[in-house]
Amino acid sequence: MPELPDVEVFSRNLHKIFAGKKLLKVKIVNGKKLKNKPAEFSKKLAGKTLKRIYRSGKEMRFEFSGGHLLGLHLMLTGDIFVFEKVNDHHSTIAELYFNGINLVLTDRMGNANIRLGPVDKAGVDAISKGLNFKYLKKVLQSKAAIKKLLTNQDIIRGIGNSYSDEILWETRISPYSVSNKIPDNKIKELATVIKKILKKEIIQINRNYKGKINVEVKEFLKIHTKERTKSPTGAAIIIDKKGMMKTYYTREQKLYT
Repeated sequence: MPELPDVEVFSRNLHKIFAGKKLLKVKIVNGKKLKNKPAEFSKKLAGKTLKRIYRSGKEMRFEFSGGHLLGLHLMLTGDIFVFEKVNDHHSTIAELYFNGINLVLTDRMGNANIRLGPVDKAGVDAISKGLNFKYLKKVLQSKAAIKKLLTNQDIIRGIGNSYSDEILWETRISPYSVSNKIPDNKIKELATVIKKILKKEIIQINRNYKGKINVEVKEFLKIHTKERTKSPTGAAIIIDKKGMMKTYYTREQKLYT
């Protein structure tokens, strides 16, 4: 699932393409899992001008004239593509037709979605000013494992499975550490590293993939990657699989209990 750095880059590049264009219609091809009825999309948005596209956590927001907001979530296997006349992409969820250029949302698993009037999760954005030591100290007063809290969008928006592993390795905190046992000096470090890693990834993706609007980039990951067997400092990378989730970590990371 694309996380904050990828979605930030996608949003910026889509904004450059579509901002200022008028939406002509929305065609729902597979609306089985959508919360809004197909006809609602065009009824609310047709004829409206797209003012801006921006990121909210791991989701995208399309802000139209008249105060209308469309949310787009790629989920695990969703993708977005630009097309001109004919959409030849498979597993289409929805097509958005603008004046001159169009956008399609696809997902082979059918879980990606768009919705009208999306509401943000309760958590603070991972690269916002609100993500600081004071906030982390407060939300980490829990017996839950630190990785579980970092990936909870009602606590911090934007971090998922991959970047939580990267952040925790960088701070040398075990993903299985009990959150309220982590000392203050490590919480301060965590607050700094979260922003450092995510912002650096945005820069690297932008630099190496000009105009990118789909497919998450994993080549810059140091720990959560199949391309490495050892960390940059030489420790063996351990892969712990539980259900659909894989956690990557090393023995360099301290377990706080």
